[in-house]
Amino acid sequence: MATQAQTRLTYENMLHIAGRQFRSYFNGPVAYIVICIVLIALGFFFWTPFFLMNHASVHEMFRMMGMILAFAVPAMTMGLLAEERRSGTIELLITMPVRESEVIFGKFLAGLGLVAVLLACTIPYPISVSMLGNLDWGPVLTGYIGLLLEAAAMVAIGLMCSAFTENQLIAFFVALAPCVMLGWLFAAFLPFVPVGWPTTLVTFLSFDSHYDSMARGVIDSRDVIYFLSVAGLALMVAFRALESRRWS
Repeated sequence: MATQAQTRLTYENMLHIAGRQFRSYFNGPVAYIVICIVLIALGFFFWTPFFLMNHASVHEMFRMMGMILAFAVPAMTMGLLAEERRSGTIELLITMPVRESEVIFGKFLAGLGLVAVLLACTIPYPISVSMLGNLDWGPVLTGYIGLLLEAAAMVAIGLMCSAFTENQLIAFFVALAPCVMLGWLFAAFLPFVPVGWPTTLVTFLSFDSHYDSMARGVIDSRDVIYFLSVAGLALMVAFRALESRRWS
């Protein structure tokens, strides 16, 4: 009974932190600015060449969305812990009867929730495409699942970077580097990588190579495990960074 009560308290604390952080996004301009910029950029880069294609497909939309998330997610996550450190509320937070793991997972869920809202705002795009032609909704569903998994890895990376600094701009640019490299640059420079183990390594590390099959309608357990592993590793580092403050 004690274990069940403790588990329930852990979930309640985690969800409370997540809800508090999620509401703070919409109490300020961050969520609205990021969502508007992403939708405008996605609309421009997707619809401009769309009518040059001879079939109804949103594969290019998902490919572009993956690239855009590499820039948008660091902006969403830069203040998750950095702002708490700057304002001093992180000290109050970690001295309360709240575990570091609850803080980390709560912040992570809030960031992922904002990404989910952003992805939901893009649903009118495939709906519009389906009105113009015979759209296959299978790849659309798996594409959104893949984007959410890729975003989970990026949110965890952003949270990890935010855990080490109180400056949001530093957190943004430090998170931007791995997100852009894993989400875009590795795939872009793959044709120039020497054939052999370097190609295998870059392909394995690239988010795009793991996401591409999902955008085409195939969910491979290896790709799911990869994204969850990246997210888990980043969250573990963020946990250690936050835990070290309790004993410093």
